Amino acid sequence: MLAWLGSLVVTSVLAVGVARKSAESVEPVDWRSESVEVDALKSRIAVLERSEQVAKAALVDLQRTLRDREEEIAGIRVDLAFYGRLVGGARREGLTIHSLTLGAVPDSRAWNFTATLTQNFKRGPETRGRFALGVSGIADGKLVTLSWSELVQQPSNSGIAYAFKYFQQINGTIMLPEGFEPNRVRAIAEGDGGKAEQELPWIDAAKAEETADVR
Repeated sequence: MLAWLGSLVVTSVLAVGVARKSAESVEPVDWRSESVEVDALKSRIAVLERSEQVAKAALVDLQRTLRDREEEIAGIRVDLAFYGRLVGGARREGLTIHSLTLGAVPDSRAWNFTATLTQNFKRGPETRGRFALGVSGIADGKLVTLSWSELVQQPSNSGIAYAFKYFQQINGTIMLPEGFEPNRVRAIAEGDGGKAEQELPWIDAAKAEETADVR
């Protein structure tokens, strides 16, 4: 028994000694240094996120600027074609429908239109005549073409009168019937300067509104 108790005492002493050495060999953790490093990483992440936001904003602004420039160039091209047609040089052109644009009237079936007529053939008296539109589309599953008198809801109306030497912009409003889906629009100008026609998809005439404003 004494020998057994003596072995327990020796074992306990050895265990305490080993534990003490292990505790002395472990380096203490510098929690203050770790906290500083974490704060630095957080700051760096915040800077990177801010940089990304600035880059995205700059990209959006650049895309908007490019879109504005493209629209401006398209408008300049329209103007050049317009004035080139008026000047003509050696080329003489009779009555021509230079452009046709459509714009929806909010909360209605009505559409405003602007048509630009030109001619550089006649140098003397004004060119006179009448301008009208026709619209084809779908109604009740059938192909339907609406005449000018149906579009303006005036049976006796044969068109808008025009008189000009070089060019004229004609403005007006048409009304589409309920349930009618337009597909194509046809512009007709006819008078003492001859007859001119232009037919184009409805959607193209509606999109052209922003770039066909000839000053």
